[in-house]
Amino acid sequence: MYVDLIIWDDENEPHITGPGEVTADDVEEVIRDHPRRPDDPDDYSDSTGLPLIYGDTSSGKRIVVIYEDWSDDEYIIIRPKTSYPVKAYGDRDRRRQAFKTHARST
Repeated sequence: MYVDLIIWDDENEPHITGPGEVTADDVEEVIRDHPRRPDDPDDYSDSTGLPLIYGDTSSGKRIVVIYEDWSDDEYIIIRPKTSYPVKAYGDRDRRRQAFKTHARST
């Protein structure tokens, strides 16, 4: 997706990169390679209602990125909220299992 700015701050960057499974570069790659607009996500998080997208990184990781869309009339601005590896995407049961596994490991 075309993005003017991806916001990293003291809250989201350590939350995403802290466990060491996903890097900021992984997240940015998946966001920028996503074929649709920020207001047309793959799905929405069951727990937060935030938009999410799935993608594969060039290093072979399959991840989900949950983000906030801070876009306005002039700029497309994305703030990643969380991201983690998933085994499969698009299947809600598998995604829920991946989320539960991730939540237990953090």
